[in-house]
Amino acid sequence: MEWLSDVLDAEGYEVGRQILQRGVAAVYLIGFLSAIAQFPALLGEHGLLPAPRFLARAGKRAGPTLFRWHYSDRLLLAVAWAGAVVSAILIAGLPQSGPPWLPMLAFLMIWGLYLSIVNVGQAFYGFGWESLLLEAGFLVAFLGSNEVAPPFLVLLAIRWLVFRLEFGAGMIKIRGDRSWRDLTALYYHHETQPMPSPASRFFHLLPKPLHRMEVAGNHFAQLVVPFFLFAPQPVAGTAAVIIVVTQLWLVISGNFAWLNWISIVLAFAAVPDSFYATAVTINVTYAPAPAWFAVVVVLMALLVTYLSWQPLRNLFARRQLMNASFNRFHLCNAYGAFGSVTRVRYEVIIEGTMDDAGPGAQWREYEFKGKPGDPSRRPRQYAPYHLRLDWMMWFLALGSDGGWFTPLLVKLLQADPRILKLLRSDPFDGARPRYLRARVFHYRFSARGERRTTGLWWVRESSGMLVDPVSLNSDHNSTP
Repeated sequence: MEWLSDVLDAEGYEVGRQILQRGVAAVYLIGFLSAIAQFPALLGEHGLLPAPRFLARAGKRAGPTLFRWHYSDRLLLAVAWAGAVVSAILIAGLPQSGPPWLPMLAFLMIWGLYLSIVNVGQAFYGFGWESLLLEAGFLVAFLGSNEVAPPFLVLLAIRWLVFRLEFGAGMIKIRGDRSWRDLTALYYHHETQPMPSPASRFFHLLPKPLHRMEVAGNHFAQLVVPFFLFAPQPVAGTAAVIIVVTQLWLVISGNFAWLNWISIVLAFAAVPDSFYATAVTINVTYAPAPAWFAVVVVLMALLVTYLSWQPLRNLFARRQLMNASFNRFHLCNAYGAFGSVTRVRYEVIIEGTMDDAGPGAQWREYEFKGKPGDPSRRPRQYAPYHLRLDWMMWFLALGSDGGWFTPLLVKLLQADPRILKLLRSDPFDGARPRYLRARVFHYRFSARGERRTTGLWWVRESSGMLVDPVSLNSDHNSTP
């Protein structure tokens, strides 16, 4: 089996392996902490979309999950805390200091635990970066420990993941909205994206020729550069660096949860140790890879090859799927984002009152942590943390409900403490409002002169009512 180990070993990628293992583990830690903070309120026993009700309806169609036979908030928290602890241990590098099976077991454990959560997460976990995290965790499990050289087949599988992620996103754009083809998409996108960052207004106000250059650069990075990930060095490493730089641009200009961060981490699968030679002295020696480990890596590569046929076909299909999983384990998925660009930003603002719902009622707004609300409040940076309710409010403004919004209004009328913790502020300090309503506003970034004059980050205009005033005693509650 010595010849097999020689084929698999990829000496010269030790820094990349350390970044991959610790970086992916760090994102898992964020994912588990997000579940601890948000899952019970959104999807718990008394959540907006209760997981027990979903499991009773979906049965085996829910996919592999530890909650198949029993769900409780206590069990959910135990699963999430266990995943968080193992992720933290991996970040510290403790399993990597042992034999190759130890980090493999640790990564497969957090992959299985997070898979259990995603498969009952419904709309609140229906994001492409959930599948991306699962696929990344599975692949990184086979990178081995510090005792053996990083397996080349695993690095190749991770590069294939980055290729699908980048090229898939590029093809979605080219096939989708005309604004991506005529290079005008960023006239709008910095302003209308789901959750703007502190710098989004700056990017939005850049001259239009620079916006066109941004789009052209994006097309180059997503449609051309990914092919060079499979080229010899230093070409593959240079391609990876270009991807890292473009992803950092997205980190600064928007809040896309951990999508950009994990993309950056995964790109290091193509960056050789020689790229760090001027900054870091790397001198490592490896033991021969155990025969069993080499066999496991080959089997993993064969599995990835088999599962890659559908996503490969999808990349070139006329009706390309975006952020689709072709199996219940979320391996070898299809990725993509923003095939269409909204030109105008609408926000749903929820208001409550202690008064009768008449002309003289004093209505007060509920403030969310990340989504735009108060026009004088500067957008905040939350990524890589994922504010799930805030993101769903963006989809709501586009006309997509998913059955969670009416339960949200009920919880707010009940002053549910778990839901209120997900908000930035409760205008009633824990008391129950008598009535709620939901209004729609058109938002745009203030121009430079408007900002200097008014101090506002946003300018908004009322666009109508989504939900007329409702109370817990209403016989005719409006359905969003």
